[in-house]
Amino acid sequence: MRLPLLLQIGILLAAGHAAVAAPAPERVDIAGANGKLSALLYKPDGDGPFPAVIALHGCGGLAGKSGPIKRRYADWAEQLLKSGHAVLLPDSYGSRDLGPQCHAKTPRVLARRERLADILAARHWLAQQPWTARQRIGLIGWDNGASALLWAVRPQTAPGKGEPDFRSAVAFYPDCRTSSRLGWSARAPTLVLIGSSDDISSPSACRSMVDGAQGRSALARMVVYPGAYHEFDHIGVTPHLTSANDPSVPEQGHLGFDPAARSDAEKRVMHWLGR
Repeated sequence: MRLPLLLQIGILLAAGHAAVAAPAPERVDIAGANGKLSALLYKPDGDGPFPAVIALHGCGGLAGKSGPIKRRYADWAEQLLKSGHAVLLPDSYGSRDLGPQCHAKTPRVLARRERLADILAARHWLAQQPWTARQRIGLIGWDNGASALLWAVRPQTAPGKGEPDFRSAVAFYPDCRTSSRLGWSARAPTLVLIGSSDDISSPSACRSMVDGAQGRSALARMVVYPGAYHEFDHIGVTPHLTSANDPSVPEQGHLGFDPAARSDAEKRVMHWLGR
């Protein structure tokens, strides 16, 4: 029996990613505003200087059940590493002895406060490394991490004199509702990627946010993938309705892998962060 085309693409894509083992990351400690910030670092071989990307985990946290990093983030770090980027993944929850925060009624780590502070600390640390190309530090984030990214690129959070700024940023399915209401704009080119069927984040709020930033913002673009759900880039996850019993995923809504959206997103991410 012939498999549907999208399913064939998904199987080939997943097999291609699984065939190459992700390199082991190095654990580093960063001085943060509220104590030590732990992070994982993937760095190309050699002395550099290398372009660098700060990668921001979602509400489920950075660590997986069987290791220090979930396969999704290791997968993306591997792709960025292949393109010559160093990748730094701050652990905003583990550094504070917290588990997943997807179902937290009163979050102890807010995108606009603690996570923003973590991003700034990570950028400062990267700028001090001799192997970093200081003018080529980018950002990438997923859901809650992407929401924090939106705060980090606002004009109000521009770095002080002598500190390098972000070169570009990519936000996967952020919650744009607050940023849209506050009249968001960006000082660094920012790309928002989201599925049209994302019922966890809000595609319409992201569209309003990006459209509202036109004319008073650095380059801001949005790509909406038809029929794609939350976590459309998460290889191997069959689309499904989330469970209230799993604290590592959003409490209500659909998520799952979309091979066509993931394939397109890979090309766009590499182009955007390489600009």
